[in-house]
Amino acid sequence: MSSVVPSAALLGCQGLTLSAAETAFFSETNPLGFILFARNIDNPDQVRALVRDLRTAVGRADTPILIDQEGGRVQRLKPPHWRQAPTARLLGDLYDRDITDGLRAIWLNYRLIAQELADLGIDVDCVPCLDVPVPGAHDVIGDRAFSTDPALVAACGRIAVQGLLAGGVLPVSKHLPGHGRATADSHHDLPRVDVSLEVLKTSDFVPFKALPDIPLGMTAHIVFDALDPDRPVTQSKIGIAFIREALHFDGLLMTDDLSMKALGGSFEERAQTSLEAGCDLVLHCNGDPAEMQAVMSATGPLSADAQRRWARAATLREAQAGFDPQAALEELKALLV
Repeated sequence: MSSVVPSAALLGCQGLTLSAAETAFFSETNPLGFILFARNIDNPDQVRALVRDLRTAVGRADTPILIDQEGGRVQRLKPPHWRQAPTARLLGDLYDRDITDGLRAIWLNYRLIAQELADLGIDVDCVPCLDVPVPGAHDVIGDRAFSTDPALVAACGRIAVQGLLAGGVLPVSKHLPGHGRATADSHHDLPRVDVSLEVLKTSDFVPFKALPDIPLGMTAHIVFDALDPDRPVTQSKIGIAFIREALHFDGLLMTDDLSMKALGGSFEERAQTSLEAGCDLVLHCNGDPAEMQAVMSATGPLSADAQRRWARAATLREAQAGFDPQAALEELKALLV
């Protein structure tokens, strides 16, 4: 096990297996962890081997491996090898009709996701989506959110977090401090939100403030005029300070993907400004070698605060005993009929 402090980055890779060049680059730059996408997924044995090789490349058996396994249209592990999980909105609608059934279905669904991920060696799932969509917003969030009711989003998000943690998988609060009001998709454009802070505090920010103890978080590439009209939250000292102080979030905070077109400037600049703003980690997803080289050239080791936050989060990656996946699946199916 390496005693060297990892770099403040999470990186993707290009394919189903690691190339020799990728292995050498990861070994040299020592990112804290990695994220998998559909391009990296074929079958369970292949995923297990890739996960093992990523950890071997950096010499740390506890290296976090992330994935976006939300259910619905954002699900990297797909049939036939993995089940199709329901959308957050479907679960939120059930909760809205019957709180008891809804809470049970949410817990079962995310406990099953945790089981599916842990079976592959994946230990971080980029959920829950705590965003609160509003009429007229871009549908990039849409049914990825539990509801348009902030209190309901918070209640459902809390149970989703409990289900994942029961399976030893770390959740990620996203997208801090709220993506639901954006009228553009930050994968392609920089959204701007111009409503007042008073409105935001009674809607968009409510679920995040209600769940400040989620161990990991992800920023939104959005300009909030009420916070900092000049910079997206990811690159804003004011925005990150608001997340830390007003929303009381002290988890390990990562950027959303630096390769998204919402951000401008070189990749060195994107990484540097995000870390200077107060993000603990930069996230770069597409596996492009030149982009990763640029990102890592501007990324140093985890800060002392980031090390503390990661150490605290890492202690939660132990599944509780006594879970029967088949019985849970049957119960979930019955609740969703």
